[in-house]
Amino acid sequence: MSEPISTPGPTATPGPTTASGPAGPADLRARAAQLDAADALAGLRDRFSLPEGVVYLDGNSLGALPAAVADRTADVVTREWGELLIRSWDESAWWTAPERIGDKLAPLVGAAPGQVVVGDSTSVNLFKALVGAARLAQAARPGRTRMLVDAATFPTDGYIAASAARMTGLTVTPVDPSHAGDAMDADTAVVLLNHVDYRTGRLHDLAGLTAAARAAGAVVVWDLCHSAGALPVGLDEHGVDLAVGCTYKYLNGGPGAPAYLYIADRHQAAFDSPLPGWNGHAEPFAMTPGYVPADGARRGRVGTPDILSMLALESALDAWDGVCVEAVRAKSLALTDFFLACVAEYVPPGRVESVTPVRHAHRGSQVSLRTENAREVMAELIARGVVGDFRAPDVLRFGFTPLYVGFADAERAARTLGHIFG
Repeated sequence: MSEPISTPGPTATPGPTTASGPAGPADLRARAAQLDAADALAGLRDRFSLPEGVVYLDGNSLGALPAAVADRTADVVTREWGELLIRSWDESAWWTAPERIGDKLAPLVGAAPGQVVVGDSTSVNLFKALVGAARLAQAARPGRTRMLVDAATFPTDGYIAASAARMTGLTVTPVDPSHAGDAMDADTAVVLLNHVDYRTGRLHDLAGLTAAARAAGAVVVWDLCHSAGALPVGLDEHGVDLAVGCTYKYLNGGPGAPAYLYIADRHQAAFDSPLPGWNGHAEPFAMTPGYVPADGARRGRVGTPDILSMLALESALDAWDGVCVEAVRAKSLALTDFFLACVAEYVPPGRVESVTPVRHAHRGSQVSLRTENAREVMAELIARGVVGDFRAPDVLRFGFTPLYVGFADAERAARTLGHIFG
C-alpha cells in the first residue's frame, strides 16, 4: 500500500523549518552536516573503498568494497594458492572456512555459534532449507499438505518453493506476509517469508510470525537477504527454525559472495538435506558409498567451498568489528527519515510517492519511490553521481547502508532527484 511521503508518521523525523516556512536547501545541508558531525558511526566509512564524488545508495543490491579485502584477496591468490598450493586446505584453514565464517557472521543475525554454515548461493540454500523443513514437518506431523509462500517474494524464492513443494508432496499457497499468521492452520507444514520486501522495503514481523508458525505446528524459513546487516534479526531469540541469506548486500561480501544457511540447534540432528554432498559427510575423505551426515550445521555443506570468494567475505566481515547492530538500525531509521523529509522538500508535489512504510516498525533500510519513467529517472540520477536502482515497472530504490552512507549523502540524493523533476 502506497504512503504519501509528505505525511510523516509519529516516529518519523520531519524536515527542518525556518520562521518563514519549510526549510530551504541551505537549511537541509546544514542539518545534514550537523547530523553527520554527531554520528558515532561516521568513522566506519573509512573502512570502505568508495569512488570520490559518488553517493552510493545501492548497497541493498551490492555492498561497497571493504578496504581490507583487496590485500587479503591478493594474499590468498599469490601466497595461499600460489605458494602453498594444496597445503592451504590445512595450513591456511581453507577446509574449515564455511563453519568459521558462519560463526563470524552469526552475531549479525542473532545466532549462537554452530548454527550458520556459509557456502553455495541463496537459491541453493533455500532449496536445502525448504525441502529440509518439509521433511522435518512431515516427520513430526504427517499428513500436512500446504507450504505458505510470501506472495510478493523475490521470484527465485517462488521458483525454488514450487520445486521443493513438488518434491515433497506439498501445495504452494501464496500469502500476504502481513496476514500470514491468519493463514497458518493444522494443514500448514512449511512457511517461507521474507524479512524485508525487496521492492518496497517493508519490514515484516519476524517474531510474531515465527510464534504463529510455531503455534500452528509449522516449520518456518526466513529469507534475510534484505535485512541481515541492516537491522537486528534475532534468530535464536525468536525461535526461528531455518533461515537463509546472501552476503553481498548489507554484509558487503562482494559480487557472487557465498550465501549462508541457519539451522537452529534443536533441528540439526534431524535436518535431512536434499543435497547430500561429500562436504556434508561425517567423514568426507573416507569416500564411502553410503552417505552419513556430519553433525551440526556442517551437514548443510554440499560441494567444495568457493575459497576465493569465501575468504574475501571473511575479510569483509572485519568491517563489522566493534559495531553494534542496534546502533546501525538507529542510524538507518534516522537516514531514511531524513531522506524522506528532504524528498518532500525538494521534489515537486505529486511527482513521487513512497511505497516504503512510514512507521519504523514496518521499515527496512531502503526507501522505494514510485514515479513515472522510473528507469529513465534512475539513469539520470546515476549520470549525476547518485547510484540507486530501478525495479519494474515504476519504482526507484535507494538503499541506506549505515556503515558508509551519511546524512549529506541522503540530502544530495534528494536534491538531485528534485533537480531532475524541476
